[in-house]
Order: sequence, then C-alpha cells, then structure tokens
Amino acid sequence: MDFVTINCNEKGKQISADIYGHFSEHLGRCIYGGLWVGKDSNIPNINGFRKDVVEAFKELAIPNLRWPGGCFADEYHWRDGIGPKETRKRMINTHWGGVVEDNSFGTHEFMELCELLNCKPYICGNVGSGTVQEMSEWVEYMTFGGESPMSKLREENGRKEPWKLPLFGVGNESWGCGGNMRPEYYADLYRRYQTYVRQYGQDKIFKIACGPNASDYNWTEVLMKNAAYCMDGLSLHYYSVEPDWNTRPTAANFDEHGWYNMLAKATHIDELITKHDEIMTKYDPEKRVALVIDEWGTWHKVEDGTNPGFLYQQNCVRDALVAGISLNIFNNHCDRVRIANIAQAVNVLQSPILTEGDKMIKTPTWYVFRMYKNHMDATHLNSFVTTEVIGPEDAKINAITSSASCKDNKFAITLTNADKDSKRTVKIDLNGLKGKIKSATATILTGEKMNSMNTFENPDEVIEKEVAVKVISDSVLEIDLLAMSVCQIEVEI
Repeated sequence: MDFVTINCNEKGKQISADIYGHFSEHLGRCIYGGLWVGKDSNIPNINGFRKDVVEAFKELAIPNLRWPGGCFADEYHWRDGIGPKETRKRMINTHWGGVVEDNSFGTHEFMELCELLNCKPYICGNVGSGTVQEMSEWVEYMTFGGESPMSKLREENGRKEPWKLPLFGVGNESWGCGGNMRPEYYADLYRRYQTYVRQYGQDKIFKIACGPNASDYNWTEVLMKNAAYCMDGLSLHYYSVEPDWNTRPTAANFDEHGWYNMLAKATHIDELITKHDEIMTKYDPEKRVALVIDEWGTWHKVEDGTNPGFLYQQNCVRDALVAGISLNIFNNHCDRVRIANIAQAVNVLQSPILTEGDKMIKTPTWYVFRMYKNHMDATHLNSFVTTEVIGPEDAKINAITSSASCKDNKFAITLTNADKDSKRTVKIDLNGLKGKIKSATATILTGEKMNSMNTFENPDEVIEKEVAVKVISDSVLEIDLLAMSVCQIEVEI
C-alpha cells in the first residue's frame, strides 16, 4: 500500500491559476487550421475562430494564452499583422517549415480570441530582430487610451478602446533562436527594452525576462544579479525528450523502457525548479519574482508523412502522465512557480487538442487539465508520499506523485500512478483536518495500453471516468489507482 499524508494544519501559498496556461505559436497548424480558420470557412466558427476549439478551451477555463511565439516571436514584426487582410505583408516562416505566413492572424485577432476565451493575453515581444521603438509602440498600440499616433492607428483599424495586457515577455530563448546571446548581454538588453514597456493607466504589465534553457544555472545567476529589480518573472523552458527521440517512428511507438524514461524526464523538472529557485532566492528572498515555465511538455518525433517543421505529434496515456506529474510538481512549487504554459495549444507538440479538417479531438492531456481545474487559485497544502521507487536503473521514479489544495471547505487531491503494470492502493490521510469528511468523489484517466490514444476514428478511447473512493474515517480516504493513471479526488468537509 502507498500512503499520502496531507498537512491540513499549515496552509501554503495560493496555487496561481496561471500555472494552467497555454501557448500558441505561428508554427505548423496551431494558429491556421487549429485556432483560426477565417470568417468564410465552412468549418463552424465564431468570427473566424474554430467554434469547437474555443468551446473546448473554455471548458478548461484557461487562464492565459501565450503568443506569437516561441522562436517565431523574435522574427515577428507586429505592424505586418494589422490593418486590412489584403494589405498585410506576406513572409516566410523561416523557423517552422519554410511556409508562407500571410499575417491574417495578428494583434486584433489574438486579442479577440483572448476575449472569447476570457483569458489573459500573454504577448512575447521581439528582441532578437526588433527595435526598442518597435516594442514600445506595440505596447502603446495595445494599451494606451489617450490620444497618440498608436492609439489613433488602433482606432483606424477598428478598435477604439485599449486592451489590457497583463503579461508581456521581453524576448524568447535569447540564448538560442532569439539571438544566441550571452546572459550578460541579454541582461543589459532586457534592462533597456523593459524600460520602454510602458504602463499606461492603472493596469500593471507583468514583465517577464527570458530565463534559462533547462539546467543553465549560470543564466539564472547572471539575470537575477543584474536585472531582478526590474523584472516580475523569469522564464524557464524544459521539454521531456527521450535521448533517441528522433529515431523512433511516432510518439506512440515505445517500449517499457521508453515509458519510464519519458516519465523520469518529466520528473526531472522538480530538480530544475528547486535549483533555479535557490539561485533566485539569493537575490529575491521574498520570492517576488515568479519562475515562469512558459514552455514545457513532451517532444517526440513528428507523425509520419507530416512536415518535420510543423512538430505535429500524437498524444497518448504516457503524455497524460507527463502532464499530471508536471502539474503536481508546479503546484508543489507554487511559492515560486506562478505561471506556466504547456507547448502547444493545438496540433503542435503536447497539444490538448488536435484537428483535421472539420474534425477535432480532445487528447488525454486535455482531460488532465480538466481534472486539475479545482487547484486553480486554491490554497496549496503540503502532501507527503510514501511509495515505491520503480522503473529500470537509468529511469527510476516514484510510483505515486501528488498535490493537494483547499478552497471553500473543499479539497482537491491529484495523484498519478506511473506503474505500467499494477494498480496501487493509496491511503490518504488529511492530517489535522478541522471537521470531518462529508463526501468524496473521484475520476480517473487511463487506457488499456500504455500508448492508448484518442484518434479521429475513435475520439473517446482515453477519457475521464468515475471511480470509487472509500471514506475510512473522519479524515482518511482509500482509493485503488489503476495502472498508468491520473486521478483527481474532490473532498467536501
């Protein structure tokens, strides 16, 4: 038997809803055919936005959406994407597939999409190939409510009132595709560029600096030492990638070692967060600066017959476990991790949604995000797991992971069982609970095989299902977790 002890006496920080953010880049079929089909499309749409995709994301209550990239952000010039569609500049998307980008989806379309989804826009500005003036004028165009050349231009393009811009990234992956910079150089550029990301009016813009790639701790050290005073967040990018990923046929073609290896890669982000947090705390002991994990998820070889530059991959039970494990880790580091964005929203990498023509499917990852919704803006509770370490010697992981939170006399508990062969009985002790358990319900996500997935022919192969949970005493629960599963429990006091 495995044991989870939840400390109800010591309430922690709030789990920011923004941890459950998403990412949309001009990459492959994420924007075009995924989120946007245009007003004249035969596919049902809301002013050009796919109706089925909008409804699916609204069901997740997504808190924020990052755009326009990614690597694309540092070659994107915002003026190309405003004004009449027929006059917008066409360009080559040099990063992703070498296809023509017609800029029919630009600032106005993105902001309208965020309004439809009732989520915060998170825009990433161009530092790599853009100027300070360009970035400054974009912010003015979007947010200034008075009289100015940019506000007048916005009004000419059909929008009189300014938008709110809660989240703004100053460059993307400046250590790589965003300019191949040294941290010392980028720290100076960040200080300069962010100066001109003006706050017009009362609505604060949360400024996010480009942070490290995975374990580049020196990047974090240099940025925090030289620029922490003028940033609100520091990004971190980490993908769960198998060493031989590019030789495997597809995302769903793997063996037992591949199962555990990928989950071990996902678990590694816990160590990365801990070490980056230690460096950040040297310069920011109050933890004012958030760690923003705005690119995370699995990265597999593309599906056979698709453009290698489109990064289109399937999504199976293993990906669902990666999502569950990762979100549990983010929840448990909510004192520092306050924004995260899975890569990416539709048809790219670990997408919650896949589309093909007029068809749409919700992947196992979509269901995990729905299962974890109750953690959003809830109070974190420390949970301690006693479990077996499983897997091959080079990919050892804990069989069970957990996170827990409370809000309005209701408790949310999320668990993952990485054991590919066996169900595991878990006893959950709500230690120090004031009152007693009135009711407990649970749902679980798993599949018949470790690579079970939803397809356009069979869209409901892997879906969330109800499962029994036993109330053993006033503060103790017991549940049987099926093999290779993600589970959520709702407890009312």
